[in-house]
Amino acid sequence: LDTPSKGLYDFNGVNVSEMNDNELAQIRNKEIGFVFQTFNLLPRSDALHNVELPLIYAGLPGHERKEKAKLALENVGLSDRIHHKPNELSGGQRQRVAVARALVTNPSIILADEPTGNLDSKTGHDIMVLFNEIYEQGNTIIVVTHEEEIAQHAKRVIRLKDGLIESDKPVTNRIIPKKREAAV
Repeated sequence: LDTPSKGLYDFNGVNVSEMNDNELAQIRNKEIGFVFQTFNLLPRSDALHNVELPLIYAGLPGHERKEKAKLALENVGLSDRIHHKPNELSGGQRQRVAVARALVTNPSIILADEPTGNLDSKTGHDIMVLFNEIYEQGNTIIVVTHEEEIAQHAKRVIRLKDGLIESDKPVTNRIIPKKREAAV
């Protein structure tokens, strides 16, 4: 979160420009989950520890962190991979670890930067199915993508060109993925 260079914006009813660095960091940690294009997993840590990281920063006790991280990994279909390091996981599994890490604090907003960009089409579709389930639970999900098919999963598409809004339209032929029957 940055303070605006001009104008104002509120987050949960609070003017962001009036927040100090610690308050902004708390919002980033508790209210916003980040899914990065390149996963940003710690290579020497297993999936469980990678998912625990936001909870460590939040100051949760070890046993509570582990339980929440295990549940988050189970929710993305990776309960059998919790002790695997990133190099022991496929691209889709690493992305699901990144999604679990983004979700473990139960944030109200998920920011996903090209979450399917490094994945095959089936795994990319599976990630979008998972995002749709998260959206249906009441979370806001903002996805940055260059893929038209991925954009069609959204309710609204905002196109940017040279840093400016080119268009802002609802998706009329939205792809609504089916629920997962098993792990993604």
